[in-house]
Amino acid sequence: MIRVQNLSKYFGKIKAVDHLDFEVREGEILGLLGPNGAGKTTTMRILTGFLTPTQGTVEINGMNILKDSLKIRSILGYLPEDVPLYRDMTVESFLRFVFHLKGLKRRDKRKTIDEVTGLCQLGEVRKRLIGKLSKGYRQRVGLAQALLGKPKVLILDEPTSGLDPRQINEIRDLIKSLKGKQTILLSTHILPEVSAVSDRVIIINSGKLVAQGTPEELAERLRTAQEILVTVRGDFKIVKPVLHRVPGIFNVEKVGSQNTDTEIYKIFCDKVRDIRGHVARVLIDSGFELLELRSDNMSLEDIFLKLVTKEEEVPTADTAAVAT
Repeated sequence: MIRVQNLSKYFGKIKAVDHLDFEVREGEILGLLGPNGAGKTTTMRILTGFLTPTQGTVEINGMNILKDSLKIRSILGYLPEDVPLYRDMTVESFLRFVFHLKGLKRRDKRKTIDEVTGLCQLGEVRKRLIGKLSKGYRQRVGLAQALLGKPKVLILDEPTSGLDPRQINEIRDLIKSLKGKQTILLSTHILPEVSAVSDRVIIINSGKLVAQGTPEELAERLRTAQEILVTVRGDFKIVKPVLHRVPGIFNVEKVGSQNTDTEIYKIFCDKVRDIRGHVARVLIDSGFELLELRSDNMSLEDIFLKLVTKEEEVPTADTAAVAT
């Protein structure tokens, strides 16, 4: 549905986007991640026709963003990071205005506006001036205008900005409900949000693609060892040599305590074999009380930090392979 090839964008001598390549499949929700200044918003503005690329091509639904800009905009809904709203208009009059701008069928106007105000829970403020609304409600108005006409493609830049926790969950549920119905490219700084709604993620840094895949795929590629957390009643000096009896374990660290006689250990071991059963048997046979044993999986935050906040260290062969 969306295909980006060799995309670059310069502002004078500054390269905001640097030879990006990625695809968003039809009906997929793709999360776009990166630190401030990574090029996320610039990329989205190119995809929506607000900016022209310096180099490369963008195709949406088989159409070229330069040759078919107006046709692409007719199937696209866009929520920018800073939502442009007319504050002296009511919510309803603004949505009617956008409805006509999009060239939607007049006979569907009432039904369409009712639908998006319901989806974005704007019913109680429908007649109020936008300028009198909270930032959270203004964000919902921006999302409602993007949803008008059920566009095939949605590009959402920070869709939950300014919302309270309850509203964030509601917008997340709304976005998830669109999966399979609309193709969505979502940018956000809230990493749990990406994990909650996205099928895949792409991570960019300094305008370049750093990694792409599901969080599980990225964690597997980045992890150099299997990590297991165990909670045991017993002293570290005694437990550590017992754990080292298990083949495949190459390090054991104490990472916390629950009370004076209960410790939490992290075991680093060969990631090829699952040794959790062996670890449990060795501890129990040695007379220790095993309270918990679980894999310590990398979160999306762990992945993000490992990839983009490593003080610009030289990439290894393993991390370079993640982006392929």
